[in-house]
Amino acid sequence: MSQLSPSFLQALTGALGQDAVLTGNAIPDHCHTDWSRISPLAPQALLRPTDTSQVAAALRLCHAHRVPVVPQGGLTGLTGGAVPSPGAVALSLARMNRIEAVDPVGRTITVQAGATLQAVQEAAHAAGCIFGVDLAARGSCQIGGNLSTNAGGNGVVQFGMMREQALGLEAVLADGSVLDMMRPLYKNNTGYDLKHWFIGAEGTLGIITRAILRLQPAPRARATALAAVPDCNSALALLGRLQARAPGGVAAFELMWRDFLNLALACIHAPAPFGNEYPLVVLTDLTGTDEAELQVVLEDVLGEAMAEGLALDAVLAQSQAQAASLWRIREATAELPPEMALINFDISLPRAELGDFADRCIEALARRWPGHRSLRFGHLGDGNLHLSTDANSLGGMSFEQAQHEVESIVYGLVARAGGSISAEHGVGLHKKPYLGASRSPAEMTAMRAIKHALDPLGLLNPGKVFDLA
Repeated sequence: MSQLSPSFLQALTGALGQDAVLTGNAIPDHCHTDWSRISPLAPQALLRPTDTSQVAAALRLCHAHRVPVVPQGGLTGLTGGAVPSPGAVALSLARMNRIEAVDPVGRTITVQAGATLQAVQEAAHAAGCIFGVDLAARGSCQIGGNLSTNAGGNGVVQFGMMREQALGLEAVLADGSVLDMMRPLYKNNTGYDLKHWFIGAEGTLGIITRAILRLQPAPRARATALAAVPDCNSALALLGRLQARAPGGVAAFELMWRDFLNLALACIHAPAPFGNEYPLVVLTDLTGTDEAELQVVLEDVLGEAMAEGLALDAVLAQSQAQAASLWRIREATAELPPEMALINFDISLPRAELGDFADRCIEALARRWPGHRSLRFGHLGDGNLHLSTDANSLGGMSFEQAQHEVESIVYGLVARAGGSISAEHGVGLHKKPYLGASRSPAEMTAMRAIKHALDPLGLLNPGKVFDLA
């Protein structure tokens, strides 16, 4: 791996400033990797621009000197999309974190890509609005990364993924050209909608620097319930009834299997919500204008469901504090025991097939490793299953070997089911070998053609998502 030339580093420093170009031991260790288990690698330099003009200047220099660039946001990704590539510089958006404008009338917010999701949520709240995406990593993840991976989270069933929130984008191409697509228009049918090429592209086509995002009216009321159900089909039937009684009001519908629920309760030291153990539980939020009316809807629908056997038990939150305690169960993934070596999956399937697919995964893993430990939870409202298997329960093999064998089994089932290997976390390095399970050869050819058109030298986030040849 060749070292960066002094003249190149001097040019970068001249364009960005002395404090914006870090090398060697000055680069923080956390910039060597992300939340994936992929081995860390120090970038040759860490670039820390403060505005779009500096990003463009940095990319022009990297393009001229043929230096690869790996964009980094909050580094909360789970697939290695922000892990530095050999010979590359890392470009951090952390200092580009301004909330530029909030328009409560037009319900838009204009932000730099380094703004955290939580900062956007708080700015929206201050304007009497809400932002339609929420993730457990809200305090660390950044809007640029959320857009680059087309993040989802808990609210997709009501407002959609990040793609649905983006009205306008600004992105810098590999050669330093700036694409100004910052138009706060709901309707704009003037040829290719270029912003969508960058959403979900994981920084391989350009670096997102700014965005105009849509906001939603803040709900006046929210009601939360946790219900035990016998199976996934019953949970889907319950979801359908809630959506029929409260059109547009189901803000979240989260499914937790007993294996996840029991471990989550132990990790957060919380009492069991029910007197008995049940196969699955669903956590749902309804939003609207009147809390009493929402409570009535929940009581009526859950009462009918229990009478028909679609629900087995239920708890309705009587306060926002109780609602928060129920949600803490669902978000306990951050508190799972550190001694567990989890092999994580983020799978998308047609909603009606999610339950049977989850069972097939457990059965296939049990045939290979009787007594294995796996956890299941997901966003049932949008067909997203999260499966985690503890490599330490697989008979003493190395994590890498266990990961390979488990992924081969699960992604093989995904391919046969016609699902997606990545619902909301992207592909990065980790899922790249399995991309063919969800994309046809013709699709791969088209994606490579787009990559070649916008980044012909292959300098942006090289090696991520797919190989060029």
